Amino acid sequence: MVTEKFKKEMHINAKPAEIFGWLTDPRHIMEIWPSMVDEENVELRSDGSHSFDWTYKMAGMKFHGHCDTTEVKKDRLIVNHNKSGIPSTFRWTFDSKDKGTDVTLEIEYEIPGKLLGHLAAPIVRRLNERDGNTLVENLKVRMETPEVVA
Repeated sequence: MVTEKFKKEMHINAKPAEIFGWLTDPRHIMEIWPSMVDEENVELRSDGSHSFDWTYKMAGMKFHGHCDTTEVKKDRLIVNHNKSGIPSTFRWTFDSKDKGTDVTLEIEYEIPGKLLGHLAAPIVRRLNERDGNTLVENLKVRMETPEVVA
């Protein structure tokens, strides 16, 4: 396995509580993350933590795994750990600043399988970097755009 890291910081014009609250429901993730193709068995907890089973598509292949929140600090931090499929840790931090929030996403993940290991690592790294950027950019658009009520 090859271990990789990704970090993206962005200022979002929304309060930390709004962003934190929205991200603590994993059913929202598919709205902002195009490579996440399915979520099942979602369990929400009162402290903002959660768990769910997921299906993610990378380089034309589907991976299945399970996510559990391992640390949560209301309106400040969410840490999720993913088992199997693509072992990874997602660390979201929220810092109130300039009438909005500085959001940081740090991801540490393992490139799965021998086939996707060392030879494909540069390609997978670029795909995942683009995907991580899209995830945070879509979160910004979602948090800064009022919902349209039909």
